[in-house]
Amino acid sequence: MCRNIKTLFNFDPPVNAEEIRAASLQFVRKISGFNKPSKANEAAFLSAVDEIAGVSTRFLHSLETTAPPKNREEEAAKARTRAAVRFGA
Repeated sequence: MCRNIKTLFNFDPPVNAEEIRAASLQFVRKISGFNKPSKANEAAFLSAVDEIAGVSTRFLHSLETTAPPKNREEEAAKARTRAAVRFGA
């Protein structure tokens, strides 16, 4: 799956509509193979992004957990550390 799609569930502060839309856009780009669709496919492309964003929003709001929310800054720092180890500093 696309590495640019990030986990959106159980964060403090909670996910917002922009983050869900960005992940939906990445997903549609990945499965369609289009970074930017042609004019002929633009309406279908944007419709798919909107539908996936809507489904994702409903899905994320329906999930439940007993785990404490993750801190965004801490998770970002962990990701930077993993990237430095993987790709070199």
